[in-house]
Formats: sequence, structure tokens, C-alpha cells
Amino acid sequence: MNIRVRQGQIQAERSTTLIVNLFQDARLTGAAKAVDQALGGVISAALDSGDFSGQKNELLLLYPGKDLKAHAARRVLVVGLGKLADFDLEAARQAAGTAARRLQDLGVEEAVTVLHGSGAGGLDTEATAEALAEGSLLACYRFDHYRSTNQARKQLRTLTVVESAPAKLNAIRRGLRTGVQIASATNLARDLGNHPGNVATPIYLASVARRLARQHGLSCRIIDQGSMKKLGMGALLAVAQGSAQPPRFIVLEHNKKAGGQPLVLVGKGVTFDSGGISLKSGEKMEDMKFDMCGAAAVLGAMQAVAALKIPHYVVGLVAATENLPDGRAFKPGDILKTLTGKTIEIVNTDAEGRLILADTLGYARRFNPAGVVDLATLTGACVVALGHHASGMFSNDEHLAERVRQAGEHTSERVWPLPLWAEYREQIKSDYADMKNTGGRPGGASTGAALLAEFAGEYPWVHLDIAGTAWSSQSKPYTPKGCVGLGVRLLVQLARTWKNKAKP
Repeated sequence: MNIRVRQGQIQAERSTTLIVNLFQDARLTGAAKAVDQALGGVISAALDSGDFSGQKNELLLLYPGKDLKAHAARRVLVVGLGKLADFDLEAARQAAGTAARRLQDLGVEEAVTVLHGSGAGGLDTEATAEALAEGSLLACYRFDHYRSTNQARKQLRTLTVVESAPAKLNAIRRGLRTGVQIASATNLARDLGNHPGNVATPIYLASVARRLARQHGLSCRIIDQGSMKKLGMGALLAVAQGSAQPPRFIVLEHNKKAGGQPLVLVGKGVTFDSGGISLKSGEKMEDMKFDMCGAAAVLGAMQAVAALKIPHYVVGLVAATENLPDGRAFKPGDILKTLTGKTIEIVNTDAEGRLILADTLGYARRFNPAGVVDLATLTGACVVALGHHASGMFSNDEHLAERVRQAGEHTSERVWPLPLWAEYREQIKSDYADMKNTGGRPGGASTGAALLAEFAGEYPWVHLDIAGTAWSSQSKPYTPKGCVGLGVRLLVQLARTWKNKAKP
């Protein structure tokens, strides 16, 4: 989709479709009033009849007659913004997404819109333009790669923002450019998550990382099995040994020349998780292609970080493997030696994500990071605790945790702090090794995080358990079914506001 801005008055635009907005139970003002007057009061009539009140994401689609002042628009879409007191960037993002998806579903290919909320809503113009671009592009995402029919479905190809104030145009352009880059990166993550496991293999993820490096000037290193063995990545190699697909460890670096201690982003990349020898139930096992959504988020975030030329040193690490059962698969009772030298007794092979993250967090130490954030579809226990409305957050550093929380609030990818008390470490004590990979059902999200904390060491670290938020079974205003690309926008926002520490 091409999103652009030009100066003008929306009521004077010659477009097939106009998009205007209205706050709940508010009088017609601004662009909506101007369009209403140009169309002979059709919006006013809908308000007077009670058919439309401007509730959040409510839509009113009008088809002006040819006799109404010869207006060129065939359609006028009015989107409700909800109550003025509750309006924020997320509401602007949802309004843009709701409108764009409706028009795309109708087969509309071009439209003209106002900027939702920069006037009466009182929001920052650049941030609002960014939200509009994000909402529109994210809402129009489709994953049709494997359909043999419906390939010719029309898409909303051009969206023009009309702004009457010349002083706002540059801010809108900046916001639109940023929003397009972030949404494109999020849609990349969605594609990676939605591809089936027979396509999105560890080698495939490595090829995507190489492509991103070529296109965006990132440094890329791919570590294969032989190099993993030399490094001592015994946990990652153990998880991989039941699969015919070889594992890959991906290292992406952005702006290393900036110096200082980097922000390190870590993604769990289990491209298909059967549970291994501790085999999962067959019901909904097909969804286990989504067990690499943390990796997808990191790859997407690194694309956006590079495209936006963020002036900080940022590193992306992805451990990619399958977890399958065969005669070579690791099994309960095995003891694994990790990259850091610590050992883990295997109680359940379906608790594999923490194993590959153990080696990844250990590897992150070599960067002397200022902060590390890992994303992983780690535990069903986190879904039980928080449902599908927030990701669980665990941390050894309150300052970093607060920065992650703020980034999540800004992007509406909410996180909620969960405990990482010493008692959870007690639950994963082993009689035979330094620790065991599960601590039983009670507090499962916290015991999983407790194991990861053993490998984060002394650097500031946040773990985001995205098991309940990485994919969705229902569509939302700008989120489709399937992989939602969660975490990309949060990580990019964190990187945009990051300040590297000086080298010690």
C-alpha cells in the first residue's frame, strides 16, 4: 500500500472513497462537517436517526447520489472514534485499521482520509500519522501464499492523507514513513509465523536473516551444527537432534560502529514443536508452527531497526530448531551441558524453549550487553495466568522492565510483571544436575523464567512469555487470525528510545 500526504480540503477531493471520523455523541465538526455539507447532510441524517453515534470503531458507509452537488466520491466512510476523553494513539490505530479493512473487503483500491485524532483528539501529529500508517497496513495484511484460488482479490493500494494546515505536512510525512517501516516489519514477522513448518525451517529463517542483512546493511553470522558443538551449545543441539532439519543460530548486528554496550534482542525459534519424546496431544498441534513467533518478532524488529537507521548498537539473536521425536531424540532423564557450563536434567522434552534460550542467553554475554530482552512462546501456564490480553514479563532489572513496559503501553502490546522469587528457583532444583527443566505445574511460567534467569547472569534482562499473545484465533481491528507479529513494534519502540551505555 502506498500511503502519502497532500495539502487540501477533503470535501474538495476527487476520490472514489472518502474517510472521515466522528467522536461519540459529538456534534459534526471539521472534516466530517465539511463533507456532510458537501453531500447535502447525509451524515447529519444518520446521526439524527440514531443509526450512527460514533462509538469506537463503529462504521457508517454512505453512497452519495449523483445529484448531491456533483461530488466525485462514490463512497463516504465515517469511522467512530469513541469518547474523546478515552482517545489515544491506539484508538487512532484501530480507527485507521477498521476503516482500511472495510474498504479492502469491499474491493476499494484507493481512498482519501483525514488524520484521525490530530485535531480535536489533541494527539501529536507525527505520532498520529505513524499510528494511521500502522493501523492501515496491519489491517490490510493477508496471508494467501498457499491458496490456489482468490489470488486476484483486490487490495487497498493507495491511501492519501489530506491535511489543510501546511505546517503539519512534514510531521505527517515523517510519521507515515516510520509507520510504514514498522508495519512492514510486523507483516514480515506475520509471514514467518504463518508459513507452515515444512517451509519455515531453521534453514529458511537463516536465509531470511541473510536477505535482511543484504537489503538493510546488517551484519549477519549463521552458526551451524559444527560451530555450535565447538561453542558448547549442548542444550540447543540436544533439542535439534530428533529432527532431520539441521538447527541454525542467527546473529544479526545493527550499527556496531556506534559502540557502547548493545541492546540485545533474543527470539525463540522452534519452527515446529511436537513436544519431542514427551509428545503433545494431537489436538491443535498444527498451531505449534507458531512456536517460532519470538524469532519472527526479532527478525522483524531488526529489519525495522535498520530501515529506520536507529543510531544505537542493536543485536538480534535467534536459536532455530525443530523439536521432534525419533530414535536420536533427547529424552527425559538426560543431562545436558550448556554453553555456560551449567547442566540441566531433562524432566519433560516439551519444555524445550527454555533449553535453546539457555544457550542463547549464555551466548549474549559475549556482547557485554546493556540490556537483553527475550521473547518466547514459553509456557501454557502464562496463558492460564493472563489469557490472551497481555504477555508475561519477568526481569532481574526494574529499570529495564519499566522501559519495556512503557514501550508496550505505547504500542498497545501490553506486558504484565510476574514474580521471579527465589522459591521458584527451588522448584527446579535437581538431584543430579545444576537444575531440571521443569518445576511441576504450580507457577509454571515463573519456574520457566527462573531457569532462564540462571543464564542471563549479571546483565539487565527481561523475559517476555508471549505464549498467549503471539497468535490469535480471531481477527481484531488491525490484527488478523494467525500470527499477529506481536513484539515487533514493542522492540522497535524500545530501540528507538534506547541510549547505549559507554564502554566500561
